Amino acid sequence: MATTTAAQRRERARVEYDAFLRDCPTNQLLDRISDKWVSLIVAALAAGPMRYSDLGRRIAGVSPKMLTQTLRSLERDGILTRTVTPSVPVRVDYELTPLGRNLALLLTAVKDWAETHIEEVHRARERYDAERDEAGSGAGTQG
Repeated sequence: MATTTAAQRRERARVEYDAFLRDCPTNQLLDRISDKWVSLIVAALAAGPMRYSDLGRRIAGVSPKMLTQTLRSLERDGILTRTVTPSVPVRVDYELTPLGRNLALLLTAVKDWAETHIEEVHRARERYDAERDEAGSGAGTQG
């Protein structure tokens, strides 16, 4: 029986990836990159390297714990790099990798889309809620 190398096994698996399957690694990656904090961190870093404290100020509402956890997961996934510069206090900078810059194109486009279309979404929500309210009140008066 012929043996296969790890690279050959990875290539075969790559062809077989299906994000619609729960256990597929691509499904897990989509779960990661669809996180709000991931999107905002990657979009913020698209402009260039930032210090931890600058990211915390730029991204309103992110807790220090969530920022740290998200940065660690993005570093683990190869989306960004973390550079520690010995000083007092220690300086920590985060920067997108080439993989992260590629992802930033997509996530920044999604962020821009959301900023451009939020008013349309608000109007759609208001119409939907009004229709649901009308349907709900009409159902109670019958019968």
